[in-house]
Amino acid sequence: MDQELKDKGKGVERTHNTPTFAPQVDIYEKKDAMVLVADMPGVDEKAVNIDFEKGVLTITGHVEQKEFEGYRPIYAEYRTGDYERSFTVPEEVNVDKIEACVKNGVLKLTLPYAPEPEPKKINIKVG
Repeated sequence: MDQELKDKGKGVERTHNTPTFAPQVDIYEKKDAMVLVADMPGVDEKAVNIDFEKGVLTITGHVEQKEFEGYRPIYAEYRTGDYERSFTVPEEVNVDKIEACVKNGVLKLTLPYAPEPEPKKINIKVG
């Protein structure tokens, strides 16, 4: 049963004390690539993981909870937590050339399109 769940990639519950948010994302298209921009406040480049498996791109980001010595929060309007979001990647994206950078809590992924295959004539052998 465990292997079946692992193979499907679904049904596995993760438990931790930190809330997990879906980051706000903008996706736009250029002539030769798709660009994904995700807002993940508090995340730096060391705390971001990007995985690609079976046509799905998954972004996760971990935020270190800040503790202020000598202080105890009594009211907070801004919640901190980790981030996770998944996207189905179109077949025309060249997965091997995906680029990512993080600056000031903003992740920018560039997903270049694979070049169109050139038409090719197939020679027929006799025999």
